[in-house]
Amino acid sequence: MPKFFFAVILLLSQQFLSAQEKPEGLFINSKAPDFKANDQYGNEIRLKEILKDSLVVLVFYRGQWCPFCNRQLKRLEDSLSFIKSKGARLIAVTPEQPEYISKTIEKTKASYPLLYDKDMKIMKAYAVSFEVDERTVSRYKNADIDLATANGQKDKVYLPIPAVYIISKEGSVLYRYFDADYKKRPSVKEIIDYLK
Repeated sequence: MPKFFFAVILLLSQQFLSAQEKPEGLFINSKAPDFKANDQYGNEIRLKEILKDSLVVLVFYRGQWCPFCNRQLKRLEDSLSFIKSKGARLIAVTPEQPEYISKTIEKTKASYPLLYDKDMKIMKAYAVSFEVDERTVSRYKNADIDLATANGQKDKVYLPIPAVYIISKEGSVLYRYFDADYKKRPSVKEIIDYLK
């Protein structure tokens, strides 16, 4: 009986440790961490400054090579006037370096701020980053997608869960979309419906 009990404890602790490695994202009513980064035009974007005047729709995307991300960003661009009419500003964050962000703009016509998250500071603060295993990195490389080069990462490669948050003027999370399945994204209508 003690061996069985020990085995169960060991199994549960292993599951707990592996669960801790997976990102969970921020939850509703969480305090949104402040951040600052430069957009595609070299303008410094600081969350707490934007929140003085408007809500923020914050989108994390993987990169210009991701067709699901491009589709989402294009839909958001197409609906930007609706988002603005609800008193919100749209900001997208990526691990890709600026020269790759320009490719995102070519593909999506995005006119809202696209931020390069150098060293994944924003993504880590929002608990959306995860380490990409070597097998997946190799598969992407075989398809001419060099994640390490695009993201300026050396030893390990990280990507974000493609999450979406709506942040109130007071700095708390009003809405959260967080799904590890990169093929799934919230509809623009769902996002707009949460803007108050």
